[in-house]
Amino acid sequence: MRRAIGGVSVLVAILGLFVFEGWGMGSRVPSVGRQADDFRLVDLDGSPQSLSQYRGKIVLLNFWATWCKPCTTEMPAMQASLDKLRDKGFVVLAINELEDEAKVREHVKQNGHTFPVLMDRENKVANQFGVFGLPVSVFIDQQGRVQEYIKGGLLTEKLIEDIVAKIQKQELVKAALLR
Repeated sequence: MRRAIGGVSVLVAILGLFVFEGWGMGSRVPSVGRQADDFRLVDLDGSPQSLSQYRGKIVLLNFWATWCKPCTTEMPAMQASLDKLRDKGFVVLAINELEDEAKVREHVKQNGHTFPVLMDRENKVANQFGVFGLPVSVFIDQQGRVQEYIKGGLLTEKLIEDIVAKIQKQELVKAALLR
């Protein structure tokens, strides 16, 4: 009995380290319509990137890892949508969680992805966006508000295009009301 209690105590302590040292589960999922919190991460070129630098564009934040099959399965749809919608103010930011940069770089090269890949080395941004399990996709409008939060490998070209069109339509309605 004493050994079992000791084992449980060690397990609780280890889990506590993961949660409090930034390796734990995400905090709360951002509410649709709420302002997305800004962040700064470094891309694969070593350049700092922030969410706020994309203000005025529709942003798809996609949290992923190379070992995650649903993540890598939906990435071609993200690339195709970016190629099609880039001129309409659409941006994809792929946020890699906790992986080795060389492995991520090789994956991006092999698959020909042209969207920025940001390295969340301490899992802080994933936690900030309530990410628990991969993939997670967050669509953010031109004013920096969360418009969609999708868990799981569900992204298709059609879904991405439909969400972007919905966000653009909302923006046109708001602009018309302000006239």
